[in-house]
Order: sequence, then C-alpha cells, then structure tokens
Amino acid sequence: MGTALRRGKWPVLVCWLLLAVALGSFANRLTSVEKTDEMSFLPRSSQSTQVSAVLRTAPGGDALDAVLVYHRDSGLTATDRQRLDQERRRIVALRLPGAQQPGPVHVAPDGTTAVYTIAVDRKAGDDQLKDTVKALRENAADRDGLQVRVTGAAGLQLDHAEIFSGVGTTLLYATALVVAVLLLLTYRSPVLWLLPLFTVGLGLRVAQAAVYGYGSNGGTVSDLSAGILTVLAFGAGTDYALLLISRYREELRVHADRHEALAEALRRSVGAITASAGTVVAGMLCLLAAELNSDRGLGPVAAMGVTVVYLVTMTLLPALLALFGRWLFWPLVPRVGAVAANRTALWARIGATVAKRPRTVWAGTAAVLLVMAAALLGASTQLNPLNEFPSSVDAVTGQKLIAGSFPAGASAPTSVVVPSELAARTIAVVERTPGVNEVTATRHIGQRTEIITVLGDDPYSGRALATVRTLRSRLAAEIGSQAWVGGPTATQVDTRAAAARDDAVIAPLVLGVILLILMLLLRAVLGPLLLVLTVVLSFAAAFGTSTAFFDHVMGYAGINPSIPLYVFIFLVALGVDYNIFLMHRVREESAQHGTRIGMLRALEGTGGVITSAGVVLAGTFAALAVLPFVPLAEVGFAVAFGVLLDAIVVRSLLVPALVLDLGDAVWWPRRSAGRASSTATGDPSPLPVTD
Repeated sequence: MGTALRRGKWPVLVCWLLLAVALGSFANRLTSVEKTDEMSFLPRSSQSTQVSAVLRTAPGGDALDAVLVYHRDSGLTATDRQRLDQERRRIVALRLPGAQQPGPVHVAPDGTTAVYTIAVDRKAGDDQLKDTVKALRENAADRDGLQVRVTGAAGLQLDHAEIFSGVGTTLLYATALVVAVLLLLTYRSPVLWLLPLFTVGLGLRVAQAAVYGYGSNGGTVSDLSAGILTVLAFGAGTDYALLLISRYREELRVHADRHEALAEALRRSVGAITASAGTVVAGMLCLLAAELNSDRGLGPVAAMGVTVVYLVTMTLLPALLALFGRWLFWPLVPRVGAVAANRTALWARIGATVAKRPRTVWAGTAAVLLVMAAALLGASTQLNPLNEFPSSVDAVTGQKLIAGSFPAGASAPTSVVVPSELAARTIAVVERTPGVNEVTATRHIGQRTEIITVLGDDPYSGRALATVRTLRSRLAAEIGSQAWVGGPTATQVDTRAAAARDDAVIAPLVLGVILLILMLLLRAVLGPLLLVLTVVLSFAAAFGTSTAFFDHVMGYAGINPSIPLYVFIFLVALGVDYNIFLMHRVREESAQHGTRIGMLRALEGTGGVITSAGVVLAGTFAALAVLPFVPLAEVGFAVAFGVLLDAIVVRSLLVPALVLDLGDAVWWPRRSAGRASSTATGDPSPLPVTD
C-alpha cells in the first residue's frame, strides 16, 4: 500500500479537484430544488393532500392567498378606511404579476381590524410570487399608529424564504469556522488543520451536487435536510479525519518512510472508519421506510453526504498527508523512536478509577441518565408553522392581529370536500360538530363541493386539532370515505399522525440494523446489545434535557413533530460511531492483553481522539442552534448536547464500566476477544500511542 500511496497521491488529488470543479455549478443550484410547502411532505393518501389536489383544479386553485391586515388598537378611523381603499385600488392599477383581483373587505366586529385577500398565482414560479408579495408589502406600510401586515400562505412563504436566504452560506462559514478553531486547538499546528478542512469542504461540494441531482429527479429535499447536510458532512468527515491522523501520527514514530507510516495507519483505521460510516449510512437509509416525504427525503440526503465525505477522507486526505509529509505537524513533529508528550495520563486515571468499582460506576451513571430522560414525559409537540418563526416576521404578526379580532379559526379556514350531491348532508354534520364556529361559504369544483369552515379555536391549537379529528370521524360515519377534511389545521393533524407512525416504525428498524452491524463487527451478541442500550439511554437523557431547555430557558412552544426522529437517528447512529471507535480498539487490545487490560488500554489510547471528535461534531451541530428557525435550532442543540454527553460520559464511564464488570462475558457467545484472557492482572503497560 505504501507504493500505491507513493505513486497515486497526485492522480487522486487531481481527480478530486476536477470532480469538484465539474460539479460546482450543480452544488450552487441546490436551493432551487429545496421544498418548503408542508403539503409536499405528506403522503398522497392523506386527506389534506387529497383536498389540496381537488382545490388546485379550481379556477385560480394553484394560487396562494396574501391576506392584507389593517389594524389600529383604538379602532380604525375614517382616514384608515380611506387609506385602505386607496391602496386596494393602487394594487389593482399596479397589475402585479400573478396577483388576482382583491377580494371583499371584512371588518372585525370590534372595529379594530380590516382584512382582504389577494390570490397570487404560483404557476410562474416562486421568484415571481415572492416579488409580488414584496410589492404588496411596499405598497402598504405602517403609518401614524396604523399597523399593516401581509400574511396568509403567500406571506408565510416569503418570510420563510427571506429567513433562509443566505442561511446556507452563513451555516457553511459558521461550521467551517467552528471546525477550524477546534482543529487548531486539537493539533496545535498552524498548518495541519487546513487539510481536514479542505478535504471535508471539497467533499461537501460534491455531496451537494449529488443531492441536487437527487432533488431534481423527484427526490424530496427540504430546507431542514439541506442545512443538516452541511453540518453532518463537516462533523462526520472531521471525525474520520481525526481518527486517521491520530493513527498516522502514531505510525510516524515507528516508520521512517511517511508512505509506509500512512499505509499502516490506513490499514489499522480503515475497519473502524468504514464500519462507522457504514453504520451512519445504514441508519439514515432506514428513513426510506418513512411515511412523511420530508423524513424519507432526509435519508438519502444524509447518506449521500456521509458516503462522499467517507470516500474523500479515505482517498484525498491520505494523498495530501503523503504529499506534504511530517512537517505538517510542526511544531510537534513526530520523529522515529521519539516518545510523545504524555497526554493520556487523564484517561489512565479515569480508567483506573472506573476499574476499582465498575458496577458502582455504571449503575450510578445509568441512574443519572434516567433522571435526565424523565423530562421527556413533559415534552410538547405543539410547534407549528407560526411559532417556528421569530415572532417579529410580518406573517406571524398579521395572523396574531386577525386572531385577536376575528373568530380564532378565521385566519386559517378548514376545507371539507365532498361529492356535490352529499353537500347538504355534509354541511349539517359540520355545523353540529363541537368546535366548529360556522360554515362561511361553499363553491363547486367539478363534481365536488368545497365547504369552507371556520373553527372556534386557534387553528394550530391542540383543541383545533381535536376538532378536526372529531369532524373526520363523524363524516366517515355519516357521509362515508368520500368526505375529506383539509386545510392548515388538517395538515397539522396529518403531519403529526405520519410523524408518530414514522417514530414507531423507523426507531426499531434503526436499532435492529445497528445491532446487526455491531454483532458482525465485534463477532459477539451480548456486547452489542449492551452498546445499543447505552446509546438509547444516552439519546433519552440528551433529548429529555433538551426539551426541558427549550421549554424553560428558550421559551419555545414545543418541538416539531419530526424532531424526535431526527435527533434519535443522529444520536444513535453517531453515538454508535464512538462505540465502534472504542470497541474496535478494545477488541484489538484484548486479543493480546485480555478484556480487562484491553479495555483500559483502549480507553487510554482512544479517550483523547474520541473526545476531540465529539467536541468537533457537537460544534458543527451547534452552528444550527443560532439560526432564526426553531426546528433547526432544536436539532442543533439536541444533537450537540447529545454528542457531548455520549463522548464524554457514556463512552468514558458507562461503557468501560460495563465491559470491566462483565469481563470476557461481553464477547458472548465467544469466550473472549482473542488469545489472551481477562484474568490477566496488573496495570496495563504503557501505550505507544499517547496522542
């Protein structure tokens, strides 16, 4: 392999550079295939999707409503009403692209608020829709205590787009900066940190191009998954680089030829890195079994990202390391026969402490994690399209003004669609349903009739969701399966139902796949079972603590229904990464020294690199937590906290204590990991690896 590295480093470098240049334009177009419409995330069989499909066949059905809201706390004056009429006429005169004729003006009973609706055709594309809504906002601005807002589906879409405009670049720079700083602190070299950063950055560009191809050919790419791609690629790729460079540094103290040192480092680390990447990819691909398109789409997006950074780390990074040689590590250049500064004393002390009372350590650690997990009992999933934005955006403010003056459900009516011959009976059922305020209008769409219904509660509240469920049950019993309930509230009902189904199906599937991989890697049954249990416990503790933080510190309304599954997938798959790094070394050391000493040597040898990898990965996900979009912030914080908890507590205390307590039984049904027995006594001999 040393000869191959010597001859192949330049061709590998050139090939990756050419590939990145060739695919760069496709990577730049990733945002063009991102989807933000919740309806595109739901399965076709859901009632919300079926209603939406019917409504789109109506004249102007492929349009989004822009709702203009005029509000004065003390009541609208004659001047305010005159201004409303003038601006309404001006909008007609402007002939904005895609804007249809304004609807009638509705004044609230308390006289403080007036609204009218303009449907904006979206057939011409998102850019035209955004430009039209911007023009509406410019035409109507606050003045002398009169508040004017543009809300509705069109306003929400514009606010969503503006919040995410530039987020990709900001997130990329923030993530790269975090990784750069952490690599500088890890290597204490002014040069070495550039190689992992360059390698992973190039891999990300190739991955983004691949994801663009996936999205442009019918795959679902949400703005959430696009953001996750960036942090996952940087985090996972940097972790793999840390493990490889750690082994390379060790081998440089043994081999005079850097190519031979690198070949040996690759040979000794490729198993753990490949198993780690394979586990993450397999876990992500389990999302293909999801019902929500947004969940299903995240699987291939994340899998492509991890696969590309794995390939680039195992090919381009070795080529760069071979090209530049030992001086990359300056000022701490590893020389043949040199003894590195002893940085493993801390991990040796931790191992010795755990070894004295392993059962006490694992029982106490597990008890603390269970207490942290208890916060899950109070978790709320009431985050909705309004409270996932900053409260200052126009669309959110406008919806609140409407809700304060009109019936609570007026800001987002519910649509019931039935065959026209069943309309009269259906209206009677709708009006008798508790929680329904009134039926405001009907319209014929082909052979069907839409019954526009206003609920009595906030359309995104738990009570409104319950009303829709009750309405659907009554319609199914009295009208039949041809009666469908759609609209914003029904969309939330369907989203939550699909998310709950995905949680129930995918979580066990992921655990089963990961358990199988661990069994094949460690060639044991009991050990992998315990490792999976530690990862699940770590997830529960991290997510429980995170939900309490969101509620009591950040003041979020709850968590997005898809967030538990996302956090579970990332923490379980990435947590198993550290299990693999540690237990791969335990198995290697145990074959020579027995399980007990092998565990202590493995902890001493990998404690530093696993902790560094955990800090880097947590830092990349933490970059999501500063974005002005609650679901991304929730994923970022929960995964960052969970990764740190897993790397520092679970991998340093819980897993070593369990292995030390069980001894050779951890390899059951095999008797031991190799030739030596765990009955070997004495302190572990000093490690040649001290980085």
